[in-house]
Amino acid sequence: MAYGIQLPVQSQSTLYTEPWEAGAGPEDLVAVARAADAAGFAYLACCDHIAVPRRLAAAMSTVWYDPVATLAHLAAVTGRIRLLSHVAVVGLRHPLLTAKQYATVDHLSGGRLILGVGAGHVREEFEALRVDFERRGAVLDEVIDALRAALGPEEFPEHHGKHYDFAGLGQRPRPAQPHVPVWVGGSSPAAVRRAALKGEGWLPQGDSRDRLAEKITRIRRLRAEAGLDGPYTVGAIAEPLYVGRPGWDVGRRTVAGAPEEVAESLRAYRALGVDQIQVRFRSRSRAELIDQIGVFGVEVAPRLD
Repeated sequence: MAYGIQLPVQSQSTLYTEPWEAGAGPEDLVAVARAADAAGFAYLACCDHIAVPRRLAAAMSTVWYDPVATLAHLAAVTGRIRLLSHVAVVGLRHPLLTAKQYATVDHLSGGRLILGVGAGHVREEFEALRVDFERRGAVLDEVIDALRAALGPEEFPEHHGKHYDFAGLGQRPRPAQPHVPVWVGGSSPAAVRRAALKGEGWLPQGDSRDRLAEKITRIRRLRAEAGLDGPYTVGAIAEPLYVGRPGWDVGRRTVAGAPEEVAESLRAYRALGVDQIQVRFRSRSRAELIDQIGVFGVEVAPRLD
């Protein structure tokens, strides 16, 4: 079972941000990315919000680094780890623009991109960009199709749909990968269906363990009914983690303990049919987070399988 990490600093929602991140910056982001790369993590993940309305700013904050710029920056300071947009709200942008940006990231990184996409949930972002919020699901369905063409091997991709129509327009550089994986985020019935039928992977939005099994079963059924039998990656977001016995209050939801105890808890995800888990560690400083990442890679990860 692979393991990845949602980066700190680059998004600072009060749901998960640690206090030390408020004063952190690019050097901290780079240090954490390098630590995850060295510890064998499968990917670094970066979120996407263009602008946060005042009504949500207290909870979400307005700190949301641009995922394309951030992943490109981190590609240059890491060597192996993959780069995941979790998730890019691709319906806010023309698919040719999105393809140009992410194809360049994949090209520059030597083929390390995983394109995670989602419908979005902040109405004001759509309204500011004059994109129909109510039809965002249908638009996303088409954008995924358009991106498959635009991120494919053809220099002059072609797509003819209801919302977007293009042909005869060349884009280089092409992605380094022959096929850029598309993972679809979201846990609503529509999002789960989209993930099953449109993606090569599913990124749930924090579903509890007792809700995952039903949705995984539905994804498998939908794919079987549609005759889709290619490789598919089921993800999960784990509870907050702390490897060791914390000497501070890490919260009642946090899975804490010896490496084997943490690994045992995470192995339950594999039993549900999960292929990769996204982890986040409780920490009081960059140094403590990097220590947690390192200990996880050495002491927990080998016990996951």
